[in-house]
Amino acid sequence: MIKVLSIAGSDPSSGAGIQADLKVFQALGVYGMAIPVALTAQNSRGVSAIYTAGPKAFSAQVDALLSDITPDALKTGMLLMPWAVRTVAKATTNYGIKNLIIDPVIRSSSGEVLLKPDAIRSLRKNLLPLALVLTPNIPEAETLAGLKIKSKQDMDLAAGQLLDMGPQYILIKGGHARGPAVDTLYGGKTVLSFSTKRRKGDFHGTGCVLSSAITVFIAQGFPVEKAVEKAKLFVDSLLITAKPIGKSGTKYFQL
Repeated sequence: MIKVLSIAGSDPSSGAGIQADLKVFQALGVYGMAIPVALTAQNSRGVSAIYTAGPKAFSAQVDALLSDITPDALKTGMLLMPWAVRTVAKATTNYGIKNLIIDPVIRSSSGEVLLKPDAIRSLRKNLLPLALVLTPNIPEAETLAGLKIKSKQDMDLAAGQLLDMGPQYILIKGGHARGPAVDTLYGGKTVLSFSTKRRKGDFHGTGCVLSSAITVFIAQGFPVEKAVEKAKLFVDSLLITAKPIGKSGTKYFQL
C-alpha cells in the first residue's frame, strides 16, 4: 500500500489545506494521512483567523505517526511557525523520509500571512536542503530568493538561487503571470515548461492540489518530470469542472 502524508493547515471549507490534500490522495488511489499545523477560520471569502496546534501537540502527532508508519512521500503546505519547520526537518531526517515535497505557502490569496518571517528563514536553512521538490508560485519564489521576478531571466536567476539552497528540483508556478498557465521545472538535466490553457474564474486551492498530486505520483514511483506533467494535467481537468460553492463566487474543485 502506498502511503502519503500531508502536514499543513486545516481549511474548514475543504478547498485547500489538509482536507484538499486528503481528497486528492483518495482520488489518485493512495492511502492518505494528515497532521494539522494550525486551524483556520476560513470560507470562500478568505481567512479570518488562525490558531496554531502548538509545538508540543504538533511534535507529539509527528512522532506518534512516523514512529509507526513511514510515508512513501511527505508533502508540506502551510507551516506558519518556525517550530513547525524545525520539527518537520528533524522528523524528515530522523525517520528517513526520502521524498519531501514542499509547497511553501507564505500568504493566502486574501493576503493573510501563513508563514512568519522567522519561519521563512528556518525554511531556507533547515527544510529546503532536504526537499526533493519545491513548488513556489512567483510571489513565493520572489520571497524565498530575495529578488523580483519580472522576466524569464529573473525567474531563471531565482530558480538558481533556490536550487543553491538545497532542493533537487524547483517548480515555479506561473499562475500569477499573464497568458497561458506555464509552470517551469528546474533541476535534473534540463529546464522543462508545462503549459495548459488559462481557465476563467478565481479558483481556491490550486497550489495545494497541484503539489499533493505531484506528491502522489512521486510516491507511486514516477520520476519528478513525469509526476509534474501528470499533476499539471490532473489539475487542469479539475479546473474545467470546478464550481462556486460559497457567496464569493470563487470556484472549488469537485473531488
